[in-house]
Amino acid sequence: MNCAISGEVPEEPVVSKNSGLLFEKRLIERHISEYGKCPITGEPLTMDDIVPVKTGKIVRPRPVQAASIPGMLGMFQTEWDSLMLSNFALEQQLHTARQELSHALYQHDAACRVIARLKKERDEARSLLAQAERHIPASTPITVNASAVSNGRTVTPDEVGPGGKKICPGISASIFDELTESTEKRQIPSTLAPIDDLERYTQISSHPLQKTSKPGIASIDIHHNKDIIATGGFDTNAVIFNRSSGEILSTLSGHSKKVTSVKFVGRDDLFLSSSADKTVRIWQGSDDGNYNCNHVLKDHNAEVQAVTVHATNNYFVTASLDNTWCFYELSSGLCLTQVEDPTGSEGGYTSAAFHPDGLILGTGTSEAIVKIWDVKSQTNVARFDGHVGAVTAISFSENGYFLATAASDGVKLWDLRKLRNFRTFAPYGSETPTSSVEFDHSGSYLALAGADIRVYQVANVKSEWNCIKTFPDLSGTGKATCVKFGPDAKYLAVGSMDRNLRIFGLPGDTEAMES
Repeated sequence: MNCAISGEVPEEPVVSKNSGLLFEKRLIERHISEYGKCPITGEPLTMDDIVPVKTGKIVRPRPVQAASIPGMLGMFQTEWDSLMLSNFALEQQLHTARQELSHALYQHDAACRVIARLKKERDEARSLLAQAERHIPASTPITVNASAVSNGRTVTPDEVGPGGKKICPGISASIFDELTESTEKRQIPSTLAPIDDLERYTQISSHPLQKTSKPGIASIDIHHNKDIIATGGFDTNAVIFNRSSGEILSTLSGHSKKVTSVKFVGRDDLFLSSSADKTVRIWQGSDDGNYNCNHVLKDHNAEVQAVTVHATNNYFVTASLDNTWCFYELSSGLCLTQVEDPTGSEGGYTSAAFHPDGLILGTGTSEAIVKIWDVKSQTNVARFDGHVGAVTAISFSENGYFLATAASDGVKLWDLRKLRNFRTFAPYGSETPTSSVEFDHSGSYLALAGADIRVYQVANVKSEWNCIKTFPDLSGTGKATCVKFGPDAKYLAVGSMDRNLRIFGLPGDTEAMES
């Protein structure tokens, strides 16, 4: 009697109650556990249907081939041949699988390329469609007041889009190419003031620049090549001051409310000022030291809080409490694009600064949020939470790795590589916000201003940032509003809520400046 599965004499024979077939016990048990049916008839079969058969001890007869040495050699040869054939078949299957995998990967790569190209074409088509829609008149006629002006000139009907908003031409591909041009990284100059000098800094001069009727300096900027300082005051004026001679070169009048931000442009004696009167002015310097207003920009409908100039010195950005920021061409004063906050937040922008590479813009909001923007796509690519109160100032380090932001709860340092806060300075109480924070041009020092002025040595994420020097607020108001490093950190310019610009440097520099 042979097993119905193996065809051999079973060692532990069992019989199916249903079919009466004989099986090897271990074989039928495995088959039932896997399939649950008879392997011969296909009928349902369980272990309860199997009955063991008692037999005497079975002695398997030796195969004829194993009865002699030549027979055994023949068996071994047959097994070897089968093994080689099986191995060859496996190699053939492996080669076929490799070819199929290579073909599939090639198709996947080609599909990804096609998808990327289609997405690019889709985005371009959307952009062209958006531009076309801007120029298509609305279904209902829009009446444009002939006396309406934008940035100092009359607005024509084809420049007004739906809702009466002025149409911006957008940032062209050539401008993108200009923005992506590599900028030279500033090397730490050998003439940079050492830490020992900064520890000896003291106030070397004080200059009453703003009017006494509305004292207070809201912003400061320094032209490093000419060593001249600009201040923006609560008295609605911006003042250009020559530090070397101690003379006021020009007083720029025209704003109707406080000047919130001032910025020098590194070419053509151009100067920018923004104000709480919702305007931005572009000033042109002349040979006699005076400045004339070339353009008055009126694209915002709330206070303009910040101005920041691109590294090319051809473009600049303004940030306003109307929850938008504008990208301008400097030479023409044309607003190329005005970007609204896509989240619909009610809080506006209170500070702004370009990243050193020129492709990233950082903004601070009145809702204690720091937002990082991709200038090319005008999209918000990152945001930092954690501050308390409006973000009053923002500054990128020269190496582009660190971002410093100031608010009511102090200064936070952010690692832009990992998008996280790695250090916080909280030197003042909640009633005295940190008004200003600034890296020097070499990225070696960090200054902050509030109830006093403090200078820190820039380190890395893991090392401690040591406070080098603390200057008291000598204005008597208890609130320093702005601070800037001079060329090579040879001095600090500080503005406070009184009308004086204060210069902190080495004591011996007083005589050198006066001479």
